[in-house]
Amino acid sequence: MKRQLILEDGTIFVGEAIGSEKETTGEIIFNTSMTGYQEIISDPSNYGQIIAFGFPQIGNYGINRDDFESIDPVIKGVIVKEAADFPSNWRSNMSFGEFLKAKDIPGITGIDTRKLIRLIRTKGTMKGVICGFGESIETHLSRLHAIESLADQVKQVSTVKPFPAPGRGSSVIVMDFGLKHGILRELTKRGCDVTVVPYNTSAKEILSLQPDGLILSNGPGNPEDVPEAVETIRSIQGKVPLFGIGLGHQLFALANDCKTQKMFTGHRGGSYPVKDIETGRVIFTSQNHGYEVVTDSVDESKLSITHVQLNDGSNEGLAHKEHSAFSVQFEPEAAPGSEDAKYLFDQFLKLMDVNKRKADDHAKKN
Repeated sequence: MKRQLILEDGTIFVGEAIGSEKETTGEIIFNTSMTGYQEIISDPSNYGQIIAFGFPQIGNYGINRDDFESIDPVIKGVIVKEAADFPSNWRSNMSFGEFLKAKDIPGITGIDTRKLIRLIRTKGTMKGVICGFGESIETHLSRLHAIESLADQVKQVSTVKPFPAPGRGSSVIVMDFGLKHGILRELTKRGCDVTVVPYNTSAKEILSLQPDGLILSNGPGNPEDVPEAVETIRSIQGKVPLFGIGLGHQLFALANDCKTQKMFTGHRGGSYPVKDIETGRVIFTSQNHGYEVVTDSVDESKLSITHVQLNDGSNEGLAHKEHSAFSVQFEPEAAPGSEDAKYLFDQFLKLMDVNKRKADDHAKKN
């Protein structure tokens, strides 16, 4: 069945339907990763977006039960050059197209995705609609221009109630702004006793749980749309070690009087080179974000810039100079992508251990 993709600038692509047959609209983004499409489509950070994949064939190793980053995908649609109908992998449970249909996610295949991505890189991120072939272009364009930007993405993807991921080690609270399962995997692998709480949990509620540390998770949208989290971070930093990831990095920055801004196209892929300023080491990172911390807004009397992206010089990491608190823009859990940055979880555990020893020493003296 033929289907068309209409961009808000009037550009039209005609291809074949895949997945659900329903019409869908959303912000069109592109991801350059060669593998990891299952993790990408199930990443809550992609809430409300239509994902265009840069790699020409998607679905060649199918869909399995292990590689999900959330239970139910929250994307609006997918755009691929070619979808593999017959995946080849011993872990595969179903094909890419079968999965999209089962989750009611519409898509389009058979279009020139290189042309589409070049267009986005030239004009910036745009809204678009995937709809039936031959439908009125003018009607869809007027609808696209009337769509307002989403402002409640975090509310839509965050957990409603706290839940545990039990362990015998350090007690870690994770503020869920759109949490990827990969972060939980890395914490539980290290024996942490994890409690995941909603995005709007107060500092008083978090501290009442007597955590050894706090993680600010990844998530979708504009960090300025989550002011309650910024106030919580301000109240907690300095009391327990803190580690921000993705959106959590941006919220940590806002809590320390930095500025954030929307990017022209965003960073979404699995091989962005990032330099660790302290060691000089270059790591390859997985990234998925459309906003960034404005480097010139960082008060270096309060914060240190710890990581910089080598492609464009954008900020990739911050550390507080007085408190045990740091954050990174990229995704250290590597789901999907390079595992170069997993050492940051060990760094966070060391901070918690040091903080606990200091607290024990203080208690003994008193």
